[in-house]
Amino acid sequence: MSETITLGEMTIAVFRKEIKHVHLSVHPPDGRVTLSAPTATRLEVARAYAISKLGWIREQQQRLAKQARETPRQYIERESHSLWGRRYLMRVVQRECKPFVTLDHRRITLTVRPGSDANRRAEVMHAWHKSLLHQAVPPLVSKWEQKLGVKVRGYFLQRMKTKWGSCNHRAGHIRLNTELVKKPKDLLEYVIVHEMAHLIEPTHSDRFIALLEEHYPTWREARAELNELPLTAESWRE
Repeated sequence: MSETITLGEMTIAVFRKEIKHVHLSVHPPDGRVTLSAPTATRLEVARAYAISKLGWIREQQQRLAKQARETPRQYIERESHSLWGRRYLMRVVQRECKPFVTLDHRRITLTVRPGSDANRRAEVMHAWHKSLLHQAVPPLVSKWEQKLGVKVRGYFLQRMKTKWGSCNHRAGHIRLNTELVKKPKDLLEYVIVHEMAHLIEPTHSDRFIALLEEHYPTWREARAELNELPLTAESWRE
């Protein structure tokens, strides 16, 4: 269970970990702040560190507040949709058949039954997004199993409100946010590597950072790019 530090209206969650240094993080999309500290760190010391970084924290929160947010998708004709980091215009075809989605170099064609509402169209698109991820994820997992010397016993795709991925290192499972289908494929690979590295080191320790530095040296750039891309219109809460 985490402790908390309160600085005016700001609340910072404090987590004790087997690490050497204090780490502050400001998380998208809403600017939530966490502080990871070595297990023996006194709360007063963590608080003083947070105070010394207040300017940086507020700067990061302001950047996130200005970050572009996608308007809610209605799944209508000529609406703009993202796929693997590119923008496509949507074409909607109404036909008495099982709904399906096709892609060409300029547009996403959504075929649905007449009278299908936005929720039903969203379900069809989400199922298609998952099918694309099921094509893209296994080769990347296989590639990094060999590089990292680990075994993924299973992966799962789901909507996740506050994370791009997660790892259950005991079960050998990773979970990936289905929103990753909208981002460039190299960012999907970064998230997979990040979660698979947790099979070796469960926490964000110095050892974990060293693993990323060794195997995916551009991880900081990938993380920054991922967090600067437009957020979905959903209200993200834990």
